[in-house]
Amino acid sequence: MPVNWYAGLVVIILLGVGSVVLAKYHYVKGSPSVPPTVGQTWHAALEVDICGKVVPALPTNTNASTVGLTTTGNGLLLIAPKTSAESGSNATLGKFASEYGRFTLTDSSLGYPGYHNGEKCPLGTPDAGQKGVVKARSWVLSPNKSTGKVINLTGGAYASSPGKIKFASGQLITLGFVPANKPLPKVSGLTEVALLQAIEGTTPVPTPTTTTSAPGSTTTSVPTSTTTSSTASTTTTKPSTTTTTKPSTTTTTR
Repeated sequence: MPVNWYAGLVVIILLGVGSVVLAKYHYVKGSPSVPPTVGQTWHAALEVDICGKVVPALPTNTNASTVGLTTTGNGLLLIAPKTSAESGSNATLGKFASEYGRFTLTDSSLGYPGYHNGEKCPLGTPDAGQKGVVKARSWVLSPNKSTGKVINLTGGAYASSPGKIKFASGQLITLGFVPANKPLPKVSGLTEVALLQAIEGTTPVPTPTTTTSAPGSTTTSVPTSTTTSSTASTTTTKPSTTTTTKPSTTTTTR
């Protein structure tokens, strides 16, 4: 009797250990990695609206060489996890804010430079004097199934916890401190175009400085110097010399 009892106990233990090992094996093998994975790169965009006014984009990360969730300084975000702490479900807006260093974000505060739920919007903003709250909403640009080009825009839902917004490829995020009854606008058209270009790998739109200065210098200097000196010198000098000299000499001699 004791022998059978011990034998049965051993069998039960072995079956238990075996089932745990088997379950773990299937869990590891069968569950795919949640994107974005380490080594994968996504593009997204972020704009910040403070009391009805879109503020300048966050400057480029100073620690871009060591972290994987960064901004390029023009409203675009580069989602390229370097570690598991930045990949999968950890690739969030809150994680980006914590790595950025000069930008804080909680469910009730937005450190850009510093706003908390219930505080009044500052003077000089469209919503001045009204109490604001931290809000966030997002959209996603996705390929059109028939053409393959990125033209479909879906989403627009508000996040209950801004910091927990999980990044997605082609994502547009508007983060703001605005009155509770005021909707957050979609990311601006210029930022959306820049995101499309980043996704498709096309040439970025020229900045206003480059576009203005190049045509201005070319148009102004070349035509002005050529037209003025050439024409003035020919018209004034030649007719005056010919007309005055010849008639005077001929008339006097005869």
